[in-house]
Formats: sequence, C-alpha cells, structure tokens
Amino acid sequence: MKVSIITVAYNAEDTIEDTLKSLAAQDYPDIEHILIDGGSTDATLDIVRKYEANIEKIVSEPDNGIYDAMNKGLALCSGELIGILNSDDTYADGSVISDVVGTLRASSADALYADLDYVDRNNPEKVVRHWVSGPYKRSAFLRGWMPPHPAFFLKKSAYDAYGNFNTDLRTSADYELMLRMLYKHRLEAVYLNRVIVKMKTGGQSNVSFRNRLKSNREDRAAWLINGLKPRPGTFVLKPLRKIGQFFRR
Repeated sequence: MKVSIITVAYNAEDTIEDTLKSLAAQDYPDIEHILIDGGSTDATLDIVRKYEANIEKIVSEPDNGIYDAMNKGLALCSGELIGILNSDDTYADGSVISDVVGTLRASSADALYADLDYVDRNNPEKVVRHWVSGPYKRSAFLRGWMPPHPAFFLKKSAYDAYGNFNTDLRTSADYELMLRMLYKHRLEAVYLNRVIVKMKTGGQSNVSFRNRLKSNREDRAAWLINGLKPRPGTFVLKPLRKIGQFFRR
C-alpha cells in the first residue's frame, strides 16, 4: 500500500527540519511525501532542499489558507492512503507508518486514527497535553468527540468519492471533513491505540479563546452544511472534552 503524506508549511524554519527528519526516519518503504509551501520568506525552503531526495513533490506559491494548501496536496497524491503531517508536527517514532498500514490492512476500514501528544515548543520531550482518542463509536460525534486530525489517515478513494476540505471554513474544515466522512457517510474507522504524532504548542492548530469561539460557530456550520442534526450539548461538550487531556500522562 502506497502512503501519501502531505506537509503544509509557511515560514516554518524553526520546526520544519524536525518534521522532515521524522518522515525520513520511517521504516515503511512506500511513502510519497508532498510538501506544499505558502511562499515562505524565511529559510524554510533552504531547509526543505536538504531533504528533497525524500520528497516526491515540492510546491511553493501563495495560497488561500491552510485548507486550500491541503487541497493542493490532495490533488497531487497518488497513494492509496493519505495522511497530513504539518510543519509543527513529527511522527513519534520510525515505525508509525508501518503500524498504521498494518492496522488498516487487518481491518476493513477506510480510515484510521490514533493518539497525539502536544509537546512544549522548546522542549519536545515535555508533554503538555495527551490526546487519547479511544475506540470509534459513530454516536460519539454527538457528544463532541473527534479524533486529532494529524493522527487521522483516510483512503484516497474516500476523498475521491466525498470531496476534500471545505475552504469556506477557516478553522474547522478538518472537523467538518471527519464529520462528513465518518458520521454522514458512515465510513468505517479503526483506532490505533498509541501516540503516533507529537505536535508542538503554539502553532496554527493551537487556538486562542477568541479563535475557539469562532471555531464553535464553524463547528455548528459543519453540521448544517451536511444536513445533520447535533444534540443541544454537542458544541458545549466538544471543547470540554479537551480539559482531561491536560491531566493524562
């Protein structure tokens, strides 16, 4: 099974090398790495070129946000399975992709998700939040559940059938995509019970309180866009579920 990994970057000179090293260290033999850069003006591309032997395609041009960049990457993917590892993220160890493929092959699923650690930006060995996703239940979406997007893999056939990221959403397009794929279209997902991604705090995915309010509005829109009806407490529970992540180690 060929695996495509998309990395989106913009002025990521402080973190991109760790991302590229973690991909280069994977022991799985059939990885297609697609790197989409938003036209960085720092040393990001200089660092990328050091690893270009391991990168299938590099695109550097302005985009209309992170989800537009991800869609550019999806258009270039030829792998059967697609994951996204952005420039603040690293894989936890060299066997991540092998474990992902092995777990997916042992199932009939179209999607796989796992656990994620948020780590201190200046000390990646220090875990700040530990996101345990837990076994999949479709009804969990009604209780505010979602898997961490950097630890989410989806077959290309699902993107081809049901579409890419909705760029009308600026902060919750990853949530909308997983809601659409797993809840609306009832694709089967399998849980890999281990941490596969380490995400540095302070990046695009780590939102402020103000952005959390915006995300809450977009979370509601994600259900409406898909003609789905949430429960009254769905959008209260979604941020509350994250509180326990700060106490798990």
